[in-house]
Amino acid sequence: GLLLKEAGVTLAQCDGVALGSGPGSFTGVRIACGVTQGLAFGAELPVACICTLLALAEGSGQPRVIAALDARMGEIYFAAYQRTEEGWLAVCEPCLCKPEATPFVSGTGWFGAGSGFAAYGEALQARYAGMMSGVDAAAVPQAAAIAVLGAAQFAQGLGVDAARALPLYLRDKVALKTVEREQLAASHA
Repeated sequence: GLLLKEAGVTLAQCDGVALGSGPGSFTGVRIACGVTQGLAFGAELPVACICTLLALAEGSGQPRVIAALDARMGEIYFAAYQRTEEGWLAVCEPCLCKPEATPFVSGTGWFGAGSGFAAYGEALQARYAGMMSGVDAAAVPQAAAIAVLGAAQFAQGLGVDAARALPLYLRDKVALKTVEREQLAASHA
C-alpha cells in the first residue's frame, strides 16, 4: 500500500502486478508470489512473472549480461542475456549449475552481475576469461527493473492470471545433509 500511496494511485488503477518470480531464496520467492497473487486476484489484475536473473540484466544497464546469483550449496543460478531492439534475448536460459560448469557463451563484452560473482568470482572469471567487460558482484534484482520488465510484458498482453503466477524453481533440494556439507567444506579447504 505504501508504494501505491506514494505514487498517488490505487491498485485498481494499475494495469497489472509484476512479480520477481525467482530463482532466489525459497521463502522469499514464496512470500512474494503469495502477496502478488493476493493483490492481483483481489483487484482482478494480470501478473507479469519476471525472472530475477533477467531483472539483474535489466538493472545493469549493459547490453550483454551474465547474471549469476549464489544458490548456496556450491551452485549458482545462471543465465545470459543480450539486449536487442525487441527487448532481452536469453542467450542461455536460467539454470542451476556449478560455477566451474556454467554453459558456454560466445563473444566478448559480457558484463557479470550478481552475488554469484561475489561467491565464485574466481571460477566465473576463469570460465569467461577475456570475454568480460566488467562485473558488479554486489548487484541484486531491483524492484524498478522488475517494474520496467513487467510494464513491457503488459504492453505486449503477456500477463497471466493470478492463479498461474508461480515461483520459478530451479532446485528441488533446498538443504545439504550433514555429510554433504562436510564434503563441500573439505573440497574448499
